[in-house]
Amino acid sequence: MRGLRALVFDAYGTLFDVHSVVRLCDELWPGKGTQLSQLWRAKQLEYTWLRSLMRRYQDFSRVTEDALAYACAALGLTLDDTRRARLLGAYRELATFPEVAGALATLKAAKIRLAILSNGSPAMLRPLVAHAGLGGVIGTVLSVDSRKIYKPAPTVYRVAVERLRTPKSAIGFVSSNGWDACGAKSFGFRTFWINRSGAPADALGAAPDHVIRGLDELPALVLGPVS
Repeated sequence: MRGLRALVFDAYGTLFDVHSVVRLCDELWPGKGTQLSQLWRAKQLEYTWLRSLMRRYQDFSRVTEDALAYACAALGLTLDDTRRARLLGAYRELATFPEVAGALATLKAAKIRLAILSNGSPAMLRPLVAHAGLGGVIGTVLSVDSRKIYKPAPTVYRVAVERLRTPKSAIGFVSSNGWDACGAKSFGFRTFWINRSGAPADALGAAPDHVIRGLDELPALVLGPVS
């Protein structure tokens, strides 16, 4: 894609599988893993939006812990200190999706600058990226924490422009969250929505430029087919 100098990736749900915690959830509460993981994630996102609207920012580690407490209470699950610590620790060691390493390596080899822009706090993102072995591939890891508000607030996307020193028209933004891709498009990025589940598009007036089913489709779209 002519003029594209950098690709910025969302972290949770895009590079890292938030539902890789299901196994541990099932170990702690047999048969409840999937339900707990889904409610935990839904409440986590809801709290980011509500806190942004209320102007009552807390970092993502606090939001994640509060969402876990809500999900367990809603499902009638006893969350003691040991279980809480294990589950929050698992969030710092989430699995990557299978195609992530190969796709990122291909893009890096093509000299495209790669970065993460995430709701996650720096204290959550550093161990997550290190555990996945992506530190040598992703050169810049950016957090909303510097702005004290969550995506899709436009000021968050501006962090990438400022830190990468690259015009927004030359930045591609990649997310599996449809609302995030729409927010980035509204800001002015060229956007790629990874729609792994075949979900309907959000009607937010700023449709993503491209819709793909997995990160493995991104290199050919950005770099063109290999001859």
